[in-house]
Amino acid sequence: MSTSSPSASSSRRKLARAAQRITSSALGPYQTAVIRIGFSVTYLLFLLRELPHRHEMYGPDAPWGWDMAKQLISGNESFSVLMWSNSTAWFEVVYAIALVSAALLMLGWHTRVMSVLFMAGVLSLQNRSIFLGDGGDNVIHLMAIYLVLTRCGQVWSLDARRAARATREVTAQGEGARRPVPNAAGTVLWVLLGLVLVAGSATDGLGGTWWLPALFWVLWIGHGAWWALNRYAPRSEPRLLLDVIANLVHNATLVVIMVEVCLIYATAGWYKIQGSRWQDGTALYYPLKLDYFTPWPALSDLLASNGVMVMVLTYGTVIVQVAFPFTLFNRRVKNVLLVAMMCEHAGIALLLGLPFFSMAMIAADSVFLPTVFLVWLGGQVTLGRQLLFSRSGRVPAQRRGGEEEAPQHTGSDGHTLVG
Repeated sequence: MSTSSPSASSSRRKLARAAQRITSSALGPYQTAVIRIGFSVTYLLFLLRELPHRHEMYGPDAPWGWDMAKQLISGNESFSVLMWSNSTAWFEVVYAIALVSAALLMLGWHTRVMSVLFMAGVLSLQNRSIFLGDGGDNVIHLMAIYLVLTRCGQVWSLDARRAARATREVTAQGEGARRPVPNAAGTVLWVLLGLVLVAGSATDGLGGTWWLPALFWVLWIGHGAWWALNRYAPRSEPRLLLDVIANLVHNATLVVIMVEVCLIYATAGWYKIQGSRWQDGTALYYPLKLDYFTPWPALSDLLASNGVMVMVLTYGTVIVQVAFPFTLFNRRVKNVLLVAMMCEHAGIALLLGLPFFSMAMIAADSVFLPTVFLVWLGGQVTLGRQLLFSRSGRVPAQRRGGEEEAPQHTGSDGHTLVG
């Protein structure tokens, strides 16, 4: 009779703990919340800025006409609900839904539904006029799809607040108490989106690919199954299975987002190395002399006139972008380069007049922010809000026993893959 070695037993225990962690919890709740807030705010501000020009960009007055867009979309099999009708009224409805969904996704109200509507709005507007954008639209395009698959409303959302309130009510009433009935808004949204989904499938208006209609149907059916199980069998095995599936999908998507960010920087850095202007340290000089990319001409001229600074920033950009993927396992170096990249994007927003590109990249970079820092940041925001809205000027229940109350989030009662 053979016995396993201590090292083999230790490896199995570590593997079991890792599997349990991956299946029992959605990792990076604060990071995914920052991504949700960051990208929804970025797109919301973009839509608000372009509100006076929306007809010329994506609507009936766009140079890239509706017929040309329909022909292109039928060729590349992309998705855009703007192709369902050429009327101005339909365009206004789609634009309004994109605006409202971005705002509600930022707040975390019915996050799963809003993430789907946000994705539909982003894909519809961007695929309508694919020649508009500054690079940040590609990042928003991808992240809008990824957000649908994440449990991005676990913290810093109205969903999390509602789930915590429901948990407190159940706890106060005792274990035998019946779970509260979900609010009517979720049911109404589910029914309306089901009708839209049926109409889109019947008219072949969900794009030419198979995966997007399948994703819509899986989310819609799964949402209904989650509601039924959470209402009538909250502690059943199928309900627990949904949580496991949600955690696995969330964690896998989180890894994909991290890989995506690394690929963006690695690809950009290695392509820059091949350019002669990046090799001789003068690449930054040329965009600073383009009128289109100089919102502050005096500031651009001042920086362009300093040859040493131009060379340092040019080489520093390449070094940071190429080195970042290799520093992920060294926390201190990674955090230093992360701050450098965020400062770089802030500089791009200021000097080159590309605020939405920079906001999108900073939001994507946030997936690597330390949890300790995000918890501290959330605490500071909460403290500031309490100080601002407290009638007496004091912060009620700020500390108990000399210790700050730690932020909490629920795992099983928060929103899942389907809720």
